[in-house]
Amino acid sequence: MAARMGVVVFPGTNCEYDAIRAVEALGGEADLVWHGTTEVTGYDALVLPGGFAHGDYLRPGAIARFSPVMAAVARFAADGGPVVGICNGFQVLTEAGLLPGALQKNRGLRFLCMPVAIRVESADSVLTEGVVAGTVLSIPINHFEGNYTCDEATLAQLRSERRVVLRYVDNPNGSVDGIAGICNEGRNVVGLMPHPERASDALLGSVDGLVLIEALLGAALRSRSLRCAPPAVA
Repeated sequence: MAARMGVVVFPGTNCEYDAIRAVEALGGEADLVWHGTTEVTGYDALVLPGGFAHGDYLRPGAIARFSPVMAAVARFAADGGPVVGICNGFQVLTEAGLLPGALQKNRGLRFLCMPVAIRVESADSVLTEGVVAGTVLSIPINHFEGNYTCDEATLAQLRSERRVVLRYVDNPNGSVDGIAGICNEGRNVVGLMPHPERASDALLGSVDGLVLIEALLGAALRSRSLRCAPPAVA
């Protein structure tokens, strides 16, 4: 049975269909989940896609964190369910406290839209399971506020716990330590600024994003099997 993905949509989201197409290209199933929803039962994984949630008023993700769906996303993550935030979705996850740090304006105050090389640093998150550490992928970025920042203590913790999942080969936006993506302590919540769903078709210039989407689908199926497993007998 195919993994079933919930793609969370806020007013201003604009990458939801890109995410669905990438998931379906690999045999998965995906549904749109409106931000007013209060339950996300029935899904094996959740994706918070890119865009401009609530117009990025105040700052990106600052309003989206209060959407009813975010309480359900937090419960899903706390139960070990795979959650991935891409670009604006990463910003929402940091604002909601599901990932540490914050995303600020790019170095040079320039909007960036271009393919970049990213290196897989950790092979045991829900987005990179089975991907060899050190693998370099060509995946596009599309952001103005993708400059990841955190305090020194948080950075030290991310490093020591191998929670930096992806790094830029050549840092395009000023992110601290070249960080392109991180995960939580449980390794089931991942945020990244590059768009793997936009590198899922040769016509788009790269299929390197498929390796990440495929890893997520695999994590989703494993998560389902754990949730559906019968309770252990004492």
